[in-house]
Amino acid sequence: MTLRAFTREHIYTKQVAPKEKDKSSIQCLECFDRNIYIGTKDSVVQHLILPSSTDGDLSVSQERTREARARKLGSSNPVAQLRAVPVFNHLLVLWDRCVSALNMFSLEPIPTLKKIQHVSLFEVCKSSLAAQSRSPSVEMVTSSSRRKGVQIHLVGVDRWETVKEVPLPQNPVAMALDGTSLCVATGDRYLLCDYKSGSSMELFPHSHNRQNVIVTSAGEGEFLLNGPGSLGMFVMKTGICQRPPLQWPEEVLAVGVCFPYILALQPGALSVYSMLDQQLKQTVSLSGARGLLSASDGVLVFTEREIFSLSLVPLEDQIQTLVGHERVEEALLLLAGVQSHLPLESHKELHEMITCLAGFVQFHREAFSVAMDLFIEGELDPVEIISLYPDMEPCLDKAFHTQLVQVSQVRDLRVLKQEDSAAFSCYLGFLGDFLNAVRGKEPGLKRVKEVDCALLRVYTEQGDTECLGQLLASPNACRLDYCVPVLEHHNRFFALGLLYQSHGQQVDAIKTWVKIADGQHDDTSSSDVYQHIVWTLSQLKERDVVWMFADWALLKNQETGVQIFTKRPPGDHNITFVTEDVLTFLEKYPLAFLLYLEFLVHDLDSEEERHHNLLALAYVTQTLQGLQKEEDTESDEGATREKLQQLLWDSVSYDIYTLYERIESTALHSEKAILLGRAGEHSQALKVLVHEERDPHSAEAYCHRAAQGQGRELRETLLLTLLHIYLSSEYLTSAAVDLLNNNPQVFAPERVIRLLPESWSVQLVSQFLLGSLRETFHQRRMGGVQRGLAQAELLRHKVLWSQASKTMLRVDKGQVCKACQRNLTEPQFVCNLKGELMHVSCTGNMESLKH
Repeated sequence: MTLRAFTREHIYTKQVAPKEKDKSSIQCLECFDRNIYIGTKDSVVQHLILPSSTDGDLSVSQERTREARARKLGSSNPVAQLRAVPVFNHLLVLWDRCVSALNMFSLEPIPTLKKIQHVSLFEVCKSSLAAQSRSPSVEMVTSSSRRKGVQIHLVGVDRWETVKEVPLPQNPVAMALDGTSLCVATGDRYLLCDYKSGSSMELFPHSHNRQNVIVTSAGEGEFLLNGPGSLGMFVMKTGICQRPPLQWPEEVLAVGVCFPYILALQPGALSVYSMLDQQLKQTVSLSGARGLLSASDGVLVFTEREIFSLSLVPLEDQIQTLVGHERVEEALLLLAGVQSHLPLESHKELHEMITCLAGFVQFHREAFSVAMDLFIEGELDPVEIISLYPDMEPCLDKAFHTQLVQVSQVRDLRVLKQEDSAAFSCYLGFLGDFLNAVRGKEPGLKRVKEVDCALLRVYTEQGDTECLGQLLASPNACRLDYCVPVLEHHNRFFALGLLYQSHGQQVDAIKTWVKIADGQHDDTSSSDVYQHIVWTLSQLKERDVVWMFADWALLKNQETGVQIFTKRPPGDHNITFVTEDVLTFLEKYPLAFLLYLEFLVHDLDSEEERHHNLLALAYVTQTLQGLQKEEDTESDEGATREKLQQLLWDSVSYDIYTLYERIESTALHSEKAILLGRAGEHSQALKVLVHEERDPHSAEAYCHRAAQGQGRELRETLLLTLLHIYLSSEYLTSAAVDLLNNNPQVFAPERVIRLLPESWSVQLVSQFLLGSLRETFHQRRMGGVQRGLAQAELLRHKVLWSQASKTMLRVDKGQVCKACQRNLTEPQFVCNLKGELMHVSCTGNMESLKH
């Protein structure tokens, strides 16, 4: 199907007697607004007025074209050309080789404008006729029948004058004018000249005998010529071609231009070509046509007695027609070409519509990637594509009606879902990708409810747990009345909880997840629902909701459940929940109680005595329980006991006597020793470790641990105390020997020897003596090395001082002190290491400034 770019309408039929048909035939036309002027073969100029309802449109209305005045110019010779000059109400007429001026409405001659004789052709500069032109005159170009060249005239209201003459190699056959650029066809060639600058250029030859010579303006600064080989050549006023040529028939009678089309008149038809792609778009049958005239919104075509108008179909309607027939590329080309001729908003709407239609064509061809790009570029309303899918109607607004032109090759997705589930799954995946892309790129999306509801259904039907979770975990506009049944139908209860949560319904969300954790709902989409419930409770600021589910969480697992209180957001501790309230609540959950106390002491660095006491007592209780239960492993009891001992050593916030009272009668001897040591009773602590715990290694370790950071003297004192305890018991001799051998660097040999029993042999303590002497010699040698280094450093300073004292310094007149900037007038002065001179009294000031 060809494009219907123009509509043909009959405007006027000249009524003449049968005997005068040949004499009164139409020879030429001119048109301005609703005024049409006819030049006939029998020297008559006829004024026609189009119906007022047309508002300047060339299409005919219910009223008939009215004949106004007519003027007989003479007895013979046809009227050759008519040109209107509306700025002066002049109608210029070429008749009998003379140009004369008539009034446009009365057709009376203008007496002050005398005829210009010997004229074969003339043209009026259209740019000077424009409404915005304020020139007091209009330029006109005439071709003389006696001289080879053209004359430039200035036409005014009551006079005209010749201002310039431009010679040509041959007489013009046809010409067109654009500003000061003149395109002329002579007997065998086309020429381009600028009558203002005087420059000229030969374009190309033509065959006047075999084809009609055609020269017409094709737009600003551009001409259209009938070139060799039946080619319509576009030539700019600079002499270059910016468009490909048109291939038209050989028998072209006349050419008109109505952007973006070229209309070529032939003996039996009118061919419409596009200036954008040079293709034939429409053919209008016109029998007996003799000529045409370009108008603002089309062309006028005349035969011997009739006038027809070919009105340009509105560009928007043409594009709509192309879109309706899915000629998308052609519609986009036309839209791009006429962009400057359309309102900005109209162009935007058309571009979006065409782009979206192209997207639908690709969509039904399953070219999903291309379709998505086109939909996004065309800003497709997501509801348009959602409406194509089955079971999506509840997502849409009841008042929705599609605004797009439907393509012909449409696949019914409802049928496809039943017949080819694999293909439908691809379409469903595309919908999810497109809606997700639109949702991410358009923060102010108007159809957010429809998009989110459709996305939820797509992800649910596809089983895409990850994308469904991301959708519901972020702010969304899913409607509960639609989405809840969808999720329940597909057993997506974890996602249902996320949906409730995203809408602020925390209780419903957690209740749904609790049912999953308790096995009431079957949903395998989440691997650890219980952990998610605990994390959710830990982030909530609604205390009532947290207390509602805290017992359930702790009964399920105390170690994990306590995270409700220990994993609160930063800065929220002791704000949403008071610490003492939590402690009171957790008293019935021993493990959770212990973990929460560890959190307070170790993570929050609480220095409250009560917290440290409670934690230590909890460790004691758990340790004692572990010792009483034979089935408990040593590692479990040992880990808790290590924590207890570490707390007793490190903490300074607990009450020593309260804890000692608690463990005094128990078997926790190491802990008793630590508490005695913290109370300053080191000797008693060591006796407990030696006699009650019966662990020499623990006693020795206690000495080192208690003296840590306190200096060498305390460690030596504690070890000597331990040695005294060992030596006071005969069965601890081996422990005493081991103590000496393990710490030869700590004990002073002379003090140890005085303490040892006389019954001990030298061989028994030989290892200790060798180690102690080696340490003594090592310390002595290290002292000597340090003294030597100090003496060397002193000697270096003495050398520097000696060298400096022997240096001769020159003090010139006007030498100033570096510190106070005053003259050095005294014989005593100071020179620093940089060679700067100062008063002796100023050196103290400089030192004070440095410090």
